[in-house]
Amino acid sequence: MPAPRVAFVVAEFNAAIAGAMQRAAEDEVRRRGASLVTVLKVPGSYEVPLAAERLLGWRSVDALVVLGYIERGETDHGDVMGRVVHGALVDASLRYGKPVGFGFIGPGATLAQAKKRKEEYARAAVRAALRMLEVLAGAVERRRSRR
Repeated sequence: MPAPRVAFVVAEFNAAIAGAMQRAAEDEVRRRGASLVTVLKVPGSYEVPLAAERLLGWRSVDALVVLGYIERGETDHGDVMGRVVHGALVDASLRYGKPVGFGFIGPGATLAQAKKRKEEYARAAVRAALRMLEVLAGAVERRRSRR
């Protein structure tokens, strides 16, 4: 089986957190023997779904990893943003039949929490996307063997 081809969408709103997440995710892709096709950096969380839709449509992309941080605010804006972005990504994953590793910290996380979790969340998103590729490939193989 060829190396899985992964793309990233990185929300840069908090560049220090996003950059650290991207570096950790890139390292995890290498460790897992996958190939990083491209990285799209977008201004913030709200822009992630459109970029995700485009990349999921590429034949050269097997799985997508999205990275970012929705910080705790004084209003419900972050919660609303998180729900909208999450829902759009789930819909896109289902529409294209490709896994999306969700590497977002928050909404509602403090900067201290984001600093602590940034690498862990990024690596977990890569592992989840790659694992789903394995699960889906196994399901296809089991179906073929039953014929």
